[in-house]
Amino acid sequence: MEALADEADVAVVVDVLSFATSVTVALEIGATVLPYPWRDDSAVAFAQRHGAVLAVGRSQTGTGRVSLSPAEMRAHPPSGGAVVLPSPNGSTIARRLASGTTTCVAACLRNAEAVADWLDGRFPHPARVAVVAAGERWPDDSLRPAVEDLWGAGAVLSALAAGGRPGFSPEARAARATYEAIGTDLAAALHDCAGGQELDALGFGADVDVAAEVGASSVVPVLRDGVFVDAAADPGS
Repeated sequence: MEALADEADVAVVVDVLSFATSVTVALEIGATVLPYPWRDDSAVAFAQRHGAVLAVGRSQTGTGRVSLSPAEMRAHPPSGGAVVLPSPNGSTIARRLASGTTTCVAACLRNAEAVADWLDGRFPHPARVAVVAAGERWPDDSLRPAVEDLWGAGAVLSALAAGGRPGFSPEARAARATYEAIGTDLAAALHDCAGGQELDALGFGADVDVAAEVGASSVVPVLRDGVFVDAAADPGS
């Protein structure tokens, strides 16, 4: 990851269920997002230091507090202008990338086309674009591949290819092909994949529905000084 932060011109972090999806929802309702590793006591101090609202875990939803759940965030917008959004995958990766010189962008199925358009304008070929599928975690905290993040990465890459961008690696071509093979069955596939089934079983199927809103968002979350802001709202970015 540290090598990526130094070698790529821009890194696109894809975490469909649900960090990046929640980031798009937060920016749509006027908030900014501070990524942070998975919630512990230090997250409380970090949020206080930045005057931000700390998102709670999904299990604590229904209290009117902001959580990692994009559906709950939409229903209960943060009262302040900033929210700390801990996550063991997408948020942790973004925070690690922030320590390097690489520009970091958050993408999901909702904003893949908007991100691709922004990349073509801000980082045209031959700029080096790294698309990172965040994945999930097994109970022992080891990395678990997540097909939904492969689809999200493929959505960004497919949009870049549609715009005529060349130079895709074999891995990027495989992600594109996997996404394009899903076609109109994407929403059902999201509910059927391991991550979707897990959220459905916990009663958070609405989060999967939000994640399946392909192309619904025009926000482009760019990490600036440790904070995700909407680059699409700034014509000069």
